[in-house]
Amino acid sequence: MATLLHLDSSLWPESASASRAVTAAFRKAWEEQHPDGTVIYRDLGADPVPHLDALTASAGFADPAGHTPEQAAAFAPRLELVEELESADAVLIGAPMYNLTIPSALKAWLDQVILVGRTALVEESRVKGTPVYIVASRGGAYGPGTPREGYDYVQNYLEAVLTTMLGMEVDFIVPELTMAHSNPAMAELIPLAEASKAKAHEEALGKGKAAARTLAA
Repeated sequence: MATLLHLDSSLWPESASASRAVTAAFRKAWEEQHPDGTVIYRDLGADPVPHLDALTASAGFADPAGHTPEQAAAFAPRLELVEELESADAVLIGAPMYNLTIPSALKAWLDQVILVGRTALVEESRVKGTPVYIVASRGGAYGPGTPREGYDYVQNYLEAVLTTMLGMEVDFIVPELTMAHSNPAMAELIPLAEASKAKAHEEALGKGKAAARTLAA
């Protein structure tokens, strides 16, 4: 039975969030293909995981058999997050751009699950090769030829950390110009924003179905 780990990190509810709307479309397509599958869902925006602290970090570099009671207690929630990731056949992440990069709640989750010697920087791990689909929504446009080309620290960062450190297979869906409807200065870009939104939803449905078919093969 296939397992999808679904993470949202937007501050806003689905009705006001471009990334949540697209991850919901992907998840629906995936669940239609896997009615008996399992979805592990974490809303990092509403229920963030703790930021990594010195005690939890030190426990990650120590032999669990030698953990102090304090280290063991601190490490247990981190281990739960790691095991959720290891159990997933595919991962879906909503990663809106906030101030040119990912939400701090998503960074906190990444810091918890990047465990050197187990999930990260190790020749073989249970997360290596796992497909991860990322909905990287953004208020403006940051592609080649745009005024803000080179200022996207969402895709660049997530590609590097998930591929280089965790060995996962990354695939992006990018709805952009999401602020066009609310920013008068961007009013002329509304048609482009609508086209980007439609494309993102189409990609989410297609990739959700394709991901399910791949797991079933």
